[in-house]
Parts: sequence; C-alpha cells; structure tokens
Amino acid sequence: MQYTNPILPGFYPDPSICRVENDYYLVTSSFEYFPGVPIFHSRDLVHWRQIGHCLTRTSQLALSNAPSSGGIYAPTLRYHNGTFYMVTTNVSGGGHFYVYTQQPEGEWSDPVWFTADGDQLNFSIDPSLFFDDDGKVYFTCTGPGQRIYQFEIDITTGQALSEIQQIWAGTGGKYPEGPHLYKINGRYYLMVAEGGTEYGHFETIARANNPWGPFEGCPHNPILTHRSTEHPIQATGHADLIQAHNGAWWLVFLAVRPHGYPPVYHLGRETYLTPVQWTSDGWPIVGRVDLVMEADLLPQHAWDNTTTSCRDDFDAPQLEMEWNFRRNPNPASWSLTDRPGWLRLTGSAATLDEMELTAFVGRRQQHFQCSVTVCLDYQPLDGEAGLTVFMNERHHYEIFVKQLDGKRHVVVRRRIGSLVAVVGQEAIGDGVVMLRIQADMEQYRFFYFGESQEPREIAAGETRYLSTEVAGGFTGVYCGMYAQGPTSADFDWFDYEPLD
Repeated sequence: MQYTNPILPGFYPDPSICRVENDYYLVTSSFEYFPGVPIFHSRDLVHWRQIGHCLTRTSQLALSNAPSSGGIYAPTLRYHNGTFYMVTTNVSGGGHFYVYTQQPEGEWSDPVWFTADGDQLNFSIDPSLFFDDDGKVYFTCTGPGQRIYQFEIDITTGQALSEIQQIWAGTGGKYPEGPHLYKINGRYYLMVAEGGTEYGHFETIARANNPWGPFEGCPHNPILTHRSTEHPIQATGHADLIQAHNGAWWLVFLAVRPHGYPPVYHLGRETYLTPVQWTSDGWPIVGRVDLVMEADLLPQHAWDNTTTSCRDDFDAPQLEMEWNFRRNPNPASWSLTDRPGWLRLTGSAATLDEMELTAFVGRRQQHFQCSVTVCLDYQPLDGEAGLTVFMNERHHYEIFVKQLDGKRHVVVRRRIGSLVAVVGQEAIGDGVVMLRIQADMEQYRFFYFGESQEPREIAAGETRYLSTEVAGGFTGVYCGMYAQGPTSADFDWFDYEPLD
C-alpha cells in the first residue's frame, strides 16, 4: 500500500512517538509559539489528528524572554505504567523539565524540573527518558563538547540519582543531538542525529549490553541520510523509533523539501515516516525515503472531520487547536466574546518587528500552494491590522489596513532583514474588506476585495526571502492575523485552503 510523506506537513520538527496498545501519539518542537508542544494521535501511523498541546499554561511555559527560535526544543514523549511523560527544554527560561498526564488530550501537570550536579546539565539540550525493566529511569541528553550524556533520575522529583556521564560521542559528525535510548531483544540501542539540522543531517545508532555502554557503532552508519544527493527530501534526521502493534518497526524523523537554486525551504522542518528492517545480526536498515512510499501498512484509520483546510468562523467558545500566539499572549489582546462570532484583536505600540507582545494569532503554512483569506472590519485611527506571512521579526510580509492622509488604505509591506519597503497601496472605502495571500512555491501574491468585488492583486513577494537559508532559525512560515495600535480589529472568519 502507498502513503504520502510528510505525514505532518509544515513546521513540525523533532518528532517523538510512543505507542499505547493500538494507539500512537506524537509530539514536535514548538520554539517560541504558545501553546507549546502540539500532540497528535493516530491508529495507523499515517493519518494523524491533533488532540491538544502539552503546554497550555504560562506556569508550564514562560516565553516572555524567548527570541525567535528560542523557547521549546526537541521534546521526547514516553508512556510508562499508565502515565504519559513529555520531557523537553525551555532554552529561554528554566532548562530541562517534564510534564505528565494520564489523558494526553487533556491537561498536563505543572513542570518537574531536573536537578543534577555538574555543568553538563546547564549546557545541554534534547532530553530523552528511558524506563528500564528493573524500574530505573535514565535521562539522556546532548551536552558540552558535542557529546551524549546520561544520568539516572528519580521520576517523581527530577532529582539525579547518579553522576552525569558521557556515554557516546557519535561517529564524527558535528552536533550529535536528539539521543534516544531503547532496549531491544535484551540490548541497549542509542540513536542520535549528527551533522547539524541542515543539509548534512544524518541519523546514527550504536548498541551495548549496558545502558552506560560502552556503545558499539552500527557498521553501516549512518542508517538514514540523503546528504549530497538531489533527492527532493533533504536534511533527514532527529529520528525516533517505534514498534507497531503488529510487530513491524517504523521511524519518524524530520526533513525538509527544498526548492529553487540555490535551494531554500520556507515551510520549516516537517515530520516524515519510513519503515525499518533489521539485519540478521540485529542492526536497523532504513534506506531511502520518498514522497510516496510503498509499505506494508497497518489497517487504515482515517479520522473523521480532519483536514489541513481550515475555515474558522470564530463561533466556538475557544480557539481551535491549530492556532498559536507568538510567546505568551496578553489576555487583553484577543477575545472571542467581545463581539460574538468574531475574533477581536487589540494591539499595542509593539510591531511585528519586535519581541514585545503583539496582538497576533496564526497557524502554520503547510502547503507550498495555498490561499489564505480573512474578512476584516477595522476603522483605523492610529495603527494597522491585517494578514501576515511571518518567519521571524526580521523576515515577514503583510497586507493590512491603515489610515493614510485621512483615508483608509490597503497596504502591502515587505521586511527582509534591515530592508523594509511598502510595495503596494490603494485607497478603499468603508465597510468590511477581504484580504488574501495566495502562495505558490516561489512567491506570495497579495489581494484585497469587498463583498461584491473581484479580488484585486496589488503586490507580490518571493517565498525565498522567508526561508531558513535567508531568515535563519528553526521554525517555518506562519499565516497570521495581527493588530498594531490601540484600535481593535475584528476578524469575521479566516480561511486556509490548500491548492496543491
């Protein structure tokens, strides 16, 4: 049977997976966006639906000091004795912690912070938990000197029960990271990503008879890589291994889909799936991963009413799960009740160019070709409101409504690093206005129209300048509604339509 990669398109990097009988759960990194760590559910490893976020409260996730691509790095999801554990690092505030729950679609606990002697923990990322058969629990992470470190912990307190030890240095690639420890057929396997989360990314594995090593590297490392090829999937790595309930083995991992020349990618690092085979002497074999894969799949279980399309009329009492804020939102900056059936955003003096809190509600761009449209009711006195495609504070485009010379105008502005330019503007009358950004692989096109008008294009901008290669960082493009200034802006609906 066939399935399509990526299984989670758009900015969903650093996947980690666990199984509970016939159910599968997966989390990804979220960086500076709130709520943090989206969690997904599947029964066949191919069809996924989001069931919530692990970090939904400021007490769990403080992001006020998080720069772009700061915040939450590389979560690991594990299940043990009826409890789910999600361990991660807030690199902008607090370090390593875990939260837990018996109901992954519900509320998760407040953080349990890890404490241990030694500087290694203060300079480490990418934590993972391993529950051994004898009841011991191990914390494994990436530490100083590009090494993998480990210590035993008390899972109830986060306190270290042993010294921090270096257990493996990888195979020589830069930045060994994303470690996961497994016990398979009585032996301990340690899998890590190497080469940096870039085009040289690859996955390696080692094994030992003891969780402390010494670890012997797989003779055919790396077990996963597309480096130095022209394959449409690149930067493969940061993987997690899972055995399905039918005994088959699978790997989830991140990768990117670059385009153009020189190649760039702007949707972010996405989540992919590939089957795993084992050699007669006990080593995993992955092979090449394609956009369309042939594999012996589990019985298919497509969820009802799940689609990457999104039409939100803002009639629900709370925002849907695909929505995020930039950092912890000011509760006064948004409301679904001030004008029922509308999302009201109330801005401040802060702009999209700044870390300070702005009124922003956005969702990931998940398709190269898509159309994003909003219906906006806004009478600006001092400020602006509209629709943005946003990579970070120094790389974003927006179409917005603003008052100029006493008249309402629709304006398109592009920011590329230190270069800021208005590239289109037209005067409009009173009443609601529809703003649209239509994307293909190479460019964004900006339109506006009234209730009885045809869309009118007023500007365009290249997707390349919102790519990771240009903008830097670890995230992907968001499509967001925003407001700047003291005048409230009301959004009647938001429509995201894939076109590919």
